[in-house]
Amino acid sequence: IDVMLNNAGLMPLAPLEKLKVDEWDQMIDVNLKGVLYGIAAALPPMKEQKSGHIINVSSVYGHKLGPDATVYCATKFAVRALSEGLRQEVKPYNIRTTVISPGAVATELLEHISDKEVQAQTKDFVSQIAVPAETFARMVAFAINEPADVDVNEILFRPTAQPI
Repeated sequence: IDVMLNNAGLMPLAPLEKLKVDEWDQMIDVNLKGVLYGIAAALPPMKEQKSGHIINVSSVYGHKLGPDATVYCATKFAVRALSEGLRQEVKPYNIRTTVISPGAVATELLEHISDKEVQAQTKDFVSQIAVPAETFARMVAFAINEPADVDVNEILFRPTAQPI
């Protein structure tokens, strides 16, 4: 395994006070445990070959809290912490780690927002500013294509017009 990209994620935004515990569980399972399981699958062969690159996807919301996104933000902050801990542990094995934190990107992620009012507002806003998915792909390619002695640990990018 040369590169592992942990890119699964859910973002069912809703005010915390709506107590959508099922959605909290789903987000933790996918956004955090999914990253852990991906690492668990990729790390043993990478350690054995003494090389590899693990890329974990966080979010701008892993740096700042956003409206109706408390639990989502918590999972993405956790991905950043997990990535830094992983970076410190795998240095002896010549394994690189990168966390990519995108802002608004044109993907299907907003389809998972169950609160219809929040979904409509978010879709309207994101449709006006989102960058194409190819922008994310360029960030991944940048991190991967650096020389083996360069470890790009974190990339935070967003549309120029994005306020958060």
